[in-house]
Amino acid sequence: MDIYDFLVIGGGASGYFAAINTKEKAPHLKIGIIEKQGKVLQKVKVSGGGRCNVTNGETDPKILSKNYPRGADFLETAFQTFGSKDTYPWFEKRGVKLKTEKDGRVFPVSDSSQSIIDCFLRLAKGVDLFLKTRVENLERDGELWIIHCSDDSIFKAKRLLIATGSDSRIWSALHHLNFKIEPEVPSLFTFQIPEPELHELQGISFPNATVRAGKILQNGPLLITHWGLSGPAILKLSAWGAYALREKDYQFDLEVNWLSEKDIRKVEADLKAKFAENPKKNVRMLPYGTLTQRFWNYICVRSGIGEFQKGAEAGKKQIAKLLENLTAAKYKVSGKSTFKEEFVTAGGVSLDEIHVETFASKQYPNLYFGGEVLNIDAITGGFNFQAAWTAGWIISSDVSKK
Repeated sequence: MDIYDFLVIGGGASGYFAAINTKEKAPHLKIGIIEKQGKVLQKVKVSGGGRCNVTNGETDPKILSKNYPRGADFLETAFQTFGSKDTYPWFEKRGVKLKTEKDGRVFPVSDSSQSIIDCFLRLAKGVDLFLKTRVENLERDGELWIIHCSDDSIFKAKRLLIATGSDSRIWSALHHLNFKIEPEVPSLFTFQIPEPELHELQGISFPNATVRAGKILQNGPLLITHWGLSGPAILKLSAWGAYALREKDYQFDLEVNWLSEKDIRKVEADLKAKFAENPKKNVRMLPYGTLTQRFWNYICVRSGIGEFQKGAEAGKKQIAKLLENLTAAKYKVSGKSTFKEEFVTAGGVSLDEIHVETFASKQYPNLYFGGEVLNIDAITGGFNFQAAWTAGWIISSDVSKK
């Protein structure tokens, strides 16, 4: 049986990046990748609607790390070795031209994730790939790792990287090796709100809204869907509140400020002035700011404004109700929906178990971890992939040296 110098379990972003960089740095090493699916790099393929949000334009490690609800301090250190400032030239040097969009997200100029996949496949020449091979168990034989698979195949490796993402069999194997595993819970999900009147407004978006669940508050673009609410503001809230919302079984109260204007008194003054200036015009025909007529009508109905009520007839109570539904609207969330194919989980191998300088286990120096198998997750914007590239690069540097 051949013994691999470096074996990767998981053909995703972090595992593949570690393998190809190790091959570049140390071509003489025998390297292999074991993948349970029939294809590799499937999350890379679907990311960003098939465009692949490679990384983010933010290059300061301290600021970059603030986009990770779990793993921020750990990654701030790691990003100093390989961060978004290094990812951009890495891809460009290997023939994948990138572009940074206004919101900071970085994509291939081709707008196709296949550009990334083709690059990786080209660089993986000389790396053995085993598809449809599920790892069942891990054990040690002296300094070697013995990997048992469901098809009865057995692999031996001097150095092993686990980059499987969430996998119950791997969790079980790691428990037997006495690793601390933080509970796995969903992150990056949208909110289901059982209000048909809201659903009828699907497609209406807001450039900068604020959402709050308990003490957790986030802001950003917001989108009304046929099931409730989505958009960056909601996704950020779901990430930062992953554990708290899970404890509530995704049944909780949500408060929404639909406006970019945060000065509530100014909104109130603007409403009073608009009604005073248009005393004979129907309130429902006087939308606030840049709100669409359809949305304003919804707000008016929610606030008890009659169909033929004039501006001069809007009293203090009704203005107060309009103000509430514009800046502090209350909703009952009744569940969650997965955000497209870009499902992310919080939880995983505790970072207390990992050396940040190498991403190697403190218990077993020749065992590494990368990607979502670690207790690291991020909001949308290219941050999850950046954590994967960072781990892969640092691991490859350590493996190639040894």
